[in-house]
Amino acid sequence: MCLAVPGRVLKIEGSDPAFRTASVDFSGIRKTVSLAFTPEVALGDFVLVHVGFALIRIDEEEAARTYQYLEHIGALQEEGFAP
Repeated sequence: MCLAVPGRVLKIEGSDPAFRTASVDFSGIRKTVSLAFTPEVALGDFVLVHVGFALIRIDEEEAARTYQYLEHIGALQEEGFAP
């Protein structure tokens, strides 16, 4: 199953919008993702990430709600996002 998982942007690298990346925290799991589709993202923002790309910026409440749902159905373990 491939899902978009919410995470919080901790660090941004690069200045060219096509090649910017971010270190994103997924409740303890940190991964590097591309910000090519979301040039407006800033430090501390929450994003939905799918196959290594931040697709959209979301608010903290939506991130928490989505994460809880994914945890409840066991999808986080399946996708490697559970500690």
